[in-house]
Amino acid sequence: MDPEPAQSLTLDQCIDQITQQLESADLFYGHGAIDARSEALWIVSKQCNLSPAEALDHLDQILHADQISAAQEVAHSRITTRKPLAYILGEAWLMGVPFYASEQSIVPRSWIAELIVDGSLEPWLPADGKALDLCTGNGSLAILLALACPDIHVSASDISLPALAVASRNLDRHGLSTQVELFEGDLWEALPEPHDDNLFDLIICNPPYVNSTSMSALPVEYHAEPALALAGGDDGMDLIRKIIAGAPDYLSERGALLIEIGNEYENFKNAFPQIPVIWMEVSAGDEQVLLIQAEDLRQL
Repeated sequence: MDPEPAQSLTLDQCIDQITQQLESADLFYGHGAIDARSEALWIVSKQCNLSPAEALDHLDQILHADQISAAQEVAHSRITTRKPLAYILGEAWLMGVPFYASEQSIVPRSWIAELIVDGSLEPWLPADGKALDLCTGNGSLAILLALACPDIHVSASDISLPALAVASRNLDRHGLSTQVELFEGDLWEALPEPHDDNLFDLIICNPPYVNSTSMSALPVEYHAEPALALAGGDDGMDLIRKIIAGAPDYLSERGALLIEIGNEYENFKNAFPQIPVIWMEVSAGDEQVLLIQAEDLRQL
């Protein structure tokens, strides 16, 4: 039986209560929250029209009974459906920026977001430069790029029309439909033929890279996401091979290609032992995101 909501709880007390409920369930975290308390904070802050970060400054706020009830309903849905919380709330946060989320695209998350926000990519983003977010999905990385560098033009492409519909909605939300241009198609086929005037200074990509063995063992939460956005073939490198093969044609002379590979470090090294790679430091370590300079790609 679901617990009856208390008639009077502070925001902090409600978070504690929901944390306990989530911790008692067989849940997996990693779609925008790292543990039960992070998800509880996210659930409760949503009912108060606060961001999770803002909610931390209002922990003594008294909640209304309907807010507590609504938070309990969300927690119950999370536990019974095992869907990512972002899909239940219709919203996700990445680097403090809100995005619309739906099952039409993968939940916004990427180590690349850290590199965008902390300025690590600025050496490859000149004023009035051009960037491409390949496999953009929900559009979150393209949007973070545009927000961080308002003087550049960003292109974003994806094979999935449903995902691009989510990306378009997120562009409208942030007023970036002019700065960011969407393209539909399979990798390089989505883009106009490369010419000197439309080459990219930086290409970023968080592609499907989960190897087939790992795909078969994913927690239930991941099965709510489109498999198209996750599965990378036997060794996780199927799309990455195509990306690396085509990138030199689309990069400017001093451009670079940035790819997230997650836990596929060994598979990447086995597949591309000859490529000079710069491994980028993120909070998960220095084996998740790599950068290859255009001049090195053209020597392959």
